[in-house]
Amino acid sequence: MPSKPSRAARRLAARAAALALTGALAGAVVSPAAQADAPVAHPTAYVDPLIGTASGGNTFPGATLPYGMIAWSPTSTTGDQTSTGAANGYEYGVTRMRGLSLTHVNGAGCNPGAAGDVPIMPFVGDVTSSPSADTKDAVYASGFSHADERAVPGRYTVGLESGATADLAVSERAGVADFGFPAGKPANLLFRVSNSLNGSEDADIEIDAAHRKVTGSVLTGAFCGRRANGGTNNRKSYYRLHFSATFDRDFASTGTWRDGALAPGATSGSGGEGYATGADRAGKGSGGWVGFDTTTDADVHMRIGISYVSRAGAEANLREEIAPRAGVDDVARAGSRAWDRELGSVRIGGGSEDRRTTFYTALYHSLMQPNLISDTDGRYPGMDGVPHRVTRDQGAQYSNFSGWDQYRAQIQLLALLKPRIAGDFAQSLYNFARQNGGVWDRWVHVNGATHVMTGDPSAATLATFYAMGVRNFDHEGAFGSLARQATVPHPDGLSDAGCPGQCAGQRPNLAQYLESHYAAQDVCHCWGGAAETLEDAVADDALGRWARLLGRDEEAKAFEERGRWWRNVFNPAAGDGAGTTGYAQARNVDGSWLTPFAPGSDRGFAQGSSATYTWMVPQDVQGLAGAMGGRDVAAKRLDAFFHKADGSWSVKGGDALRYDPTNEPGIHAPWLYNALGQPWKTQETVREIVDTVYGTGPRGLPGNDDLGTMSAWYVFSALGIYPRTPGSATLLLGAPLFPSAVLDRPQGTDITISAPQADATHPYIDAVKIDGRTSDSSWTPARLVTRGGSLTYRLADRPNTSWATGPAAMPQ
Repeated sequence: MPSKPSRAARRLAARAAALALTGALAGAVVSPAAQADAPVAHPTAYVDPLIGTASGGNTFPGATLPYGMIAWSPTSTTGDQTSTGAANGYEYGVTRMRGLSLTHVNGAGCNPGAAGDVPIMPFVGDVTSSPSADTKDAVYASGFSHADERAVPGRYTVGLESGATADLAVSERAGVADFGFPAGKPANLLFRVSNSLNGSEDADIEIDAAHRKVTGSVLTGAFCGRRANGGTNNRKSYYRLHFSATFDRDFASTGTWRDGALAPGATSGSGGEGYATGADRAGKGSGGWVGFDTTTDADVHMRIGISYVSRAGAEANLREEIAPRAGVDDVARAGSRAWDRELGSVRIGGGSEDRRTTFYTALYHSLMQPNLISDTDGRYPGMDGVPHRVTRDQGAQYSNFSGWDQYRAQIQLLALLKPRIAGDFAQSLYNFARQNGGVWDRWVHVNGATHVMTGDPSAATLATFYAMGVRNFDHEGAFGSLARQATVPHPDGLSDAGCPGQCAGQRPNLAQYLESHYAAQDVCHCWGGAAETLEDAVADDALGRWARLLGRDEEAKAFEERGRWWRNVFNPAAGDGAGTTGYAQARNVDGSWLTPFAPGSDRGFAQGSSATYTWMVPQDVQGLAGAMGGRDVAAKRLDAFFHKADGSWSVKGGDALRYDPTNEPGIHAPWLYNALGQPWKTQETVREIVDTVYGTGPRGLPGNDDLGTMSAWYVFSALGIYPRTPGSATLLLGAPLFPSAVLDRPQGTDITISAPQADATHPYIDAVKIDGRTSDSSWTPARLVTRGGSLTYRLADRPNTSWATGPAAMPQ
């Protein structure tokens, strides 16, 4: 006789039916034409957290709030307990999981990336052996079907093949869950405290049956600790996550395990897994379980809080954020309202259902980070390893900064839409630098300096925040600190620890750089000398712009000059063998060029080829065009960057000589036509990318979302604007996808965008008005961002090859 489904299972089925009916009704009665001028009232209805969960997008579908500390999402398995199906624990094509983990990072590129702390697994059956000894996840894991899975902002629900169900909803630092089990069968919740995505140094669990409570922590870190290019440098711990969970019913049984040893009835345990992988880590780790009697009640309600400071902090976070009797529905409703408020910062009107879904999901992914690491009382773990408290002027301490990725698009969107969050984030990074001996790390995870990637993205980021009007941080102190990092050599700059991918030096071999005016490949102690030079030139130019705004003209002049040092790795004689010459190329300290050279090679570069990095001079496009032989020559070369020899598009990646939408060094390139006097080509190229590379469904992102960067690129492109260069508030103009959009500026006048003709057949700009005045420029003045205003487009179905083509109309 089949077992009776639990109340949670019945709720799951009813909710799935309701969601399906709602979607069917919406598709049946709402047409894009009818909504052409109606701004979206509830943007969460257009968010699909499953977008980007396949094809290397590395997003996760679980429950989280804007900038949330907790992100409760599955940890998948492909039969190896020391790995998962994807960088962040979830890949759409992998339909077996070993738990629901409390923390995640959106779109990180290395596998596994980071976090995935404390997987909690509803298990149907008796615990008769150590789950850590189940190295192939053959026993203590379960399959599931996507038909039994629902993900919406702030809530995640899944039914497992085992018959168990999980329904999760979260606040910023806490969550609630309803777990359902088949009636009359053994029912247990496993707490895999040591099984973070990268492993752990230590972990512990305490079970308090008298108070129906499970508490514990994991000491971990190791972001990108398994990557081949420098990852061993990061196989270290830098944070401890604490949790405290309480239940609505008594435990029928308890137990713990460590490595292969099982201890039924025990209430405490500990032990880490280490940071190895495969056989070197298999079978290690600790955890515990609590069992429930399902004879008369097969549902379990759990409340949980987390903290990076203490167990008491986790309990206080839960107490402060979720009412004692709040259920999953209550918390989910509050979460949906929170996401509606955040996503409502851009109110679009018109557009197809798919366009809206792609847009609001991209905005959702863009605003997942930075992430809170401070508790409700303001305490947070410092980069020096001790607790600190935010100052009165700082709202919260934030972290998770993939600087090399984010400084190109995501931080500009944050500054544009959420300047208060941007300022707190800037202060957070400055706080970390002061706790880290004045060193600003380029990739910060929780309170750990991971050193991942290259360049000095912190300088570019904070300079951009300031230029875009963000003021709620110590901008004088932060500028002084970043200027010192860029001018005073640090001993780490001569270290090869972590190289090439995670070099310890944040301004590698700075003394040589300042003397030679480029990073020499043979002595740079960096990932690649040409990439380092180009990245630092962007950062230095941004510092120069910031200094100018601060009235520090002497420093501005010096940094602006350094922003032109890109020329020292541009070799006019470097060619492709087919007649095109002039490429970025690494060189040695004696001045000689690194050979052999090929435009498609990544020697001297970081996650990109010379063909891509040659275009990475957003701060001096006119100078780059001149070095190539003039704007017309540069435009023809850019044509070849986006097209094959037969003229067909090549914008999906996979060709080292052409545009790669899956990684950051070239994502600004479609917008360079504006500075080359051919803005209609920006319009058609961007439209081709948004139409063919982005979309709905799990494959809707082109590559790693990289903490919202790829999603932010889409948001800007869909609005018909794009940041020109770091350290600037100037926006480049393209053709909007939607007839209307309002950008809600909480500290000033809104920005309104009107493009009545916007649709699939009108990808070109025919005319533009800025604040009601006709403009023949393909860029906006900074005041649009800092003061607000309006953009009014007249779009066309064919290019206007005379608009914004004069020298004065081009961004410099």
